[in-house]
Amino acid sequence: MRIVKTTDGQVEVDPRGKKPGRGAYLCLKRSCWEKALRHKSLDYALKTTIPAEVEEQLKKLAQIMPEEEIVGITWQEKEKLVTSAYSGGGNAR
Repeated sequence: MRIVKTTDGQVEVDPRGKKPGRGAYLCLKRSCWEKALRHKSLDYALKTTIPAEVEEQLKKLAQIMPEEEIVGITWQEKEKLVTSAYSGGGNAR
């Protein structure tokens, strides 16, 4: 899944992987997300400080990621996963 710092400086999840801006990729596995957030790897990769409210959204998304990596998922399924996390529930895939 791509996380992007857009040209206007916003940090967002980019399920399609097409938004312009500086991007960083995380696998679809809970431990990848937790480690990246804990070690501030996304801040480093995106060359920015991720705002607290965005970090909280990313933590919510991390919570619904499975223990085992999801492979072969379409961008539509990624969008559904992101939407599910932001609406407050759901399980990965």
